[in-house]
Amino acid sequence: MLSQALSALGRRKMSTVDTAWLRMDSEGNQMMIVGVAMMAEPIAVAGLKEALRTRFLAYRRFRSRVVTDLAGAWWEEDEVDLDDHVVHTRLDDEQGACNKAALQRMVGLLSQQPLDPARPLWQMHLVENCIGEDGKVRQALIVRIHHCIADGIALVGVFMSMFGQLPDEQPVQPAAAAVAEAEANPWEQILNPITAAGVKTIDLSSSVLLKSMSMWADLDKIAGKMAAVGQTAAQLTNDAVKLTTMADDSATRLKGKPNGKKHVSWSEPLPLGEIKAVSKAYGCSVNDVLMASVAGAIRAYLKDCGDAVAGDCEVRVMVPVNLRKASRQQRLGNAFGLVPLVLPVGLADPVARLEEVQRRMTELKGSYTALVAMSVLGVLGASPRQVQNEIQNFFARKATAVMSNVPGPQTPLYLAGSRLDQIMFWVPQSGDIGVGVSILSYNGGVQFGIVTDDALVKDPDNIIRRFAPEFEKLVLLALMDGCA
Repeated sequence: MLSQALSALGRRKMSTVDTAWLRMDSEGNQMMIVGVAMMAEPIAVAGLKEALRTRFLAYRRFRSRVVTDLAGAWWEEDEVDLDDHVVHTRLDDEQGACNKAALQRMVGLLSQQPLDPARPLWQMHLVENCIGEDGKVRQALIVRIHHCIADGIALVGVFMSMFGQLPDEQPVQPAAAAVAEAEANPWEQILNPITAAGVKTIDLSSSVLLKSMSMWADLDKIAGKMAAVGQTAAQLTNDAVKLTTMADDSATRLKGKPNGKKHVSWSEPLPLGEIKAVSKAYGCSVNDVLMASVAGAIRAYLKDCGDAVAGDCEVRVMVPVNLRKASRQQRLGNAFGLVPLVLPVGLADPVARLEEVQRRMTELKGSYTALVAMSVLGVLGASPRQVQNEIQNFFARKATAVMSNVPGPQTPLYLAGSRLDQIMFWVPQSGDIGVGVSILSYNGGVQFGIVTDDALVKDPDNIIRRFAPEFEKLVLLALMDGCA
């Protein structure tokens, strides 16, 4: 009855998974997804606001502020004044010189500034006079959205839905049924149908994870009980135990306690066609090639800093895996799990490094790790905040970075008559993780982005500029092998 009364007043209960992300904000890391869209021609503020009214504000979460009480967290619908959410500014004129560094500094500063908790948790900055490395003047749209509203995969989709495929195409408001589906409980969006036994298994696996972390139970006995649920339960138990018993990755200068001051950098696009050709030549996926390039770039950066990078040096990155059912409709909320991928940065041979990344990625694909991780978030969101902090810090100590890879549209998109030239985004890092790597493909190109904490890396450009050379090494070796 209370829940129904609150719904009638414009309040809706936040899921425990989304609540977990809401409570992860810290001085070192704000739980915001930050994006930058580079527009070929200037768009008017009025045009942007019209697209926001039509597309963004159709979803309750973008017009709801978050309120908390003893019963948990709630979405409370509010009047939205777009003047509070859209900031119009410009970069200083530097006599036609490239001012990408100034734009990156602005993004870094916004990445560390909390969103206003009295309003819906999103904001956009429309930035004029952005001069790129090619000398072209563009307009940048910096987007900040709190992770409790949705994960990066969902938000990139909703953001892209503001755009059209033709310059004069007008944004169309989504159907009411589509909006309702988009804001369904995250567990209703899961990729594979889950039976009642499966849900019971997930709950049991979460309990196994939490108990085993504090040595509260005999894992052999728990595994024996779980086996009675079936083969899926056994696999879930195994993956849960693997998560709890992860060894620390190598201690490098990329690990440490963040101070909250952020730096960001992004690359120019690499041709997606070339990346696909290289993946075909090596018999692996595009994702394998990209991850191996990341590993090579990190290795090159550490070596240039004078660090000893032995053969057994490994850097663990937490990779979001989408768990949603295939659908043409956008879905908000957080319906993904984090899986730990250990990058073999100690391997000097680029081909050997690629083969090892492929082997490890294949092993992860056959596990339920992502599903277990999401179920744990659901448990933590319903637990006391102190318990959540302890558990998430445990996992943060086991990893060096968060890395996401989101495929975007492969045809040009337009907003208010202006073509979208480039787009990049960053997902937040939780706990004491201070490095985030993002990969996004759009219109035949692939861009790498990185966000780092000042306490760890002050010059992320020094890492970003190494991605392309590491990819080119694989291209060269593939050509040499072909010639042989």
